[in-house]
Parts: sequence; structure tokens; C-alpha cells
Amino acid sequence: MLSGRGAWPVTLSHGPVTIRPMRVRDEQAWIEIRQRGFTWFSPWDSTRPPEARELGMTFPQQVRDFAARARRGEMLPFGVDYQPEPGARPVFCGQVTVSGIAYGAMCWAQVGYWIDPRWAGRGIIPLGLALAADHCFFTLGLHRLEAAIRPDNDKSLAVMRKLGFHDEGIRERYMHVRGAWRDHRVFSLLAEDVPEGVVVRFERYMRQHGQPPDAG
Repeated sequence: MLSGRGAWPVTLSHGPVTIRPMRVRDEQAWIEIRQRGFTWFSPWDSTRPPEARELGMTFPQQVRDFAARARRGEMLPFGVDYQPEPGARPVFCGQVTVSGIAYGAMCWAQVGYWIDPRWAGRGIIPLGLALAADHCFFTLGLHRLEAAIRPDNDKSLAVMRKLGFHDEGIRERYMHVRGAWRDHRVFSLLAEDVPEGVVVRFERYMRQHGQPPDAG
């Protein structure tokens, strides 16, 4: 399949992790996480430069806008659910977003992610991102995924390492973060890098480092 148009909604699961479309009813949980984890998120959250002209959106408006873009094949706005133990009710704990999807001669997209700090360190985001990457490569037919990470964001850099993304170096003043244009390190993963799949690669990495896949 060489086009993602019309392929939304999508829900993908592996073990205790599920990625699925963001929903308007996620708003209260989203607000609670972002408020409780303000000091965790604030060094890395993107901000609007003073010259930005786009109007801000409410959470429901953003969910509906992203869903419309997803139906057009432009992005994949996934919420992340985690089941802490068998039989437990899954909890909303983060997001994995695939954006800027391009086909034709490019066949690439960008990825971004965040996790509720109280669930960090369990391998949830690496596994969720691996699920999204496998969908991009093997269902949508994309060739390349990119991620831009602040050079001092050690936890996010660890996700790139566990999934085998290639470090392509610094891009100066790449994104507006915390009120200023900030340098980022750009990472990439190509479809031919992972013929076995990104989920399989992640689980192999964890076994090689003596950890279960849900403890990374």
C-alpha cells in the first residue's frame, strides 16, 4: 500500500501498550497530566514565536482538526494507553504524533512524543513509537522517519538509541522552544534499516541489555 489516504482511524497494540486516535474525552486526563508534570514538560515543549499568526485552538478543536488531517493522510495523531497489569483498566499516558506525511518522491514523515512522568521508564513510548513506525513503513509505505530532539533531553535521546535511529547532527535554531529558537539534533530511521520491524528491534535491544520490553 503506497498511500495512507483513507487509512484512518488506526488502533495498534502490543503487550500492555496501545496507540489509538486522540479523543475529545481525553481532555481532562490530558490537562491533569500536563499540569501535574509542568516542570517535566516545560523545558522541551514547543512555543509560538512572537511573529506567529496562527490562532490557538482548544483541545477539542485540535482533536477534530488533527482527525481531519489524519483522514486526509497528512498525519497520525495517536494517544497512548498503558495497561499497568493484566486485567487492569488501560490509562491514557501520552502521545505519539506522526506529522508532515509526504508521499511522491519523498515518502517520509516526522515523529514526536511525550509521556506522563509517573509512567516514564517503562518502555511505553519506545514501544508506542515502534508500533507507529512499523505502521508507517509496512502499511503506509513510507521510506523515512525523522525526529528532532533537544541536545540536552537525555530521556528522549534514549528513545532514539533504543529504536536504532541514526544521529544526523545538529540543526541550528531548528524549533521555537521555551520562548526562543533552539538547536536540535535530528535523527532518522529508514525502512530498509528495519526489515524485521521496529517493534522486533526494540524488543531485541531490551533483551540484549537485560531488561524486559516494558521496563525501558
